[in-house]
Order: sequence, then C-alpha cells, then structure tokens
Amino acid sequence: MFKKAINQSTIVLLLLALLTFDSAFAHTGEEGANGFLAGVMHPISGFDHLLAMVSIGIWGATLGRPLVWVLPVAFPMMMVVGGILGIAGIPLPYIEPGIAGSVVVLGLAIAAAWRAPLAIAVAIVAVFGVFHGYAHGAELPSSASPAEFVAGFVICTGTLHIAGIGLGFFNKFGLGRKALRAAGAAIAASGVWIFFGMPGLV
Repeated sequence: MFKKAINQSTIVLLLLALLTFDSAFAHTGEEGANGFLAGVMHPISGFDHLLAMVSIGIWGATLGRPLVWVLPVAFPMMMVVGGILGIAGIPLPYIEPGIAGSVVVLGLAIAAAWRAPLAIAVAIVAVFGVFHGYAHGAELPSSASPAEFVAGFVICTGTLHIAGIGLGFFNKFGLGRKALRAAGAAIAASGVWIFFGMPGLV
C-alpha cells in the first residue's frame, strides 16, 4: 500500500510540475528536444551528480526493502521540487557544499554499511535531492523547455539509480560486500575532493 502511494505521488508530482512548466514557459519543437537532451546529459556530465545518484541506488540496495525502492523514488521527487526553485530563481544557500556533502555522506553510509532507519534515510536523500535538483534547474539552458529539461534529468536520474541498485546487489556476496564498502570509501573521498574544488584539475 505504501509503495503504491509513493508511486502515485511521484506520478502526480511530476505531472503537476510538467504542466506548470508548460503553462509558464511555452517552448516547442527543437527547443523541447534540446531541453530533454540537455536534461538527460546534465546528471552524467557532472561528477558530483553522477556519484550521488549511483550511490543512492547502491545504499538502497544494501539496505533492502523497502528502502531499495523508496530512496530512488524520494530523490527524484525532491529533485523536481529543487528544480522548480532553481528555474524560478528562488535563492537557496549552500547548494554546492550541499551537493559535495551528499557525495561524502552517501559514500560513508555505503562504506560503513550504515543500517539507517527508514525515516532518517529518506530525510537524508530528500534534502540532497533538493540540492541536486536546484543545481539542475538553475543551469537550465536559456533556449530549452523547462518541462522537457526536468523530464530528461528525472529519467536519467532514475537510470543511474537502477545502475546503482544493480551494483548494490553484489552486497549479498562476501567479496562483493567488501568491494562495495571500499567503493563507498572512495566515493566519500571524492566528495571531499569535490568540496575543496577538485584540486589538481587544470
């Protein structure tokens, strides 16, 4: 019942967001297509976004039901909220530190095999979803359709979550469990590196 309600809430929220964008920003044809492609590419063009979204899938899979599907639903839902805020230009502080922090926290959760209670895990992912969504929305290309852009980054995010879930199932095996915990530590270290501006890159 809870799973069904979450899924229905996700669909309703996405539809409302897309309808709102369509009525506020009328873009069609090539602009819409460009917006969708830009939305799809945005999560995978940023190292921080990519790591966070895959990490959510991994962490959810290691936590098992119901979090294996609750976390990948909660994150895109809150990304839409953050995206709306970003597109609207509503100020939200600490976006970049929040995104870097999400990589650190999620990496540590995987590395420590943290069995977080459902409410806490969802709250963490929801807050991070707003930060990531805001960054996507704030960087909307001027010629792109907001509705298509949001649809693109939500679909890409879901795909990255699924990839992470697939990796997370290796937690069932002894060697796989050790590999995932090592990967979590590497992800957390990458988050620290991102937080300090990725020193060493030209």
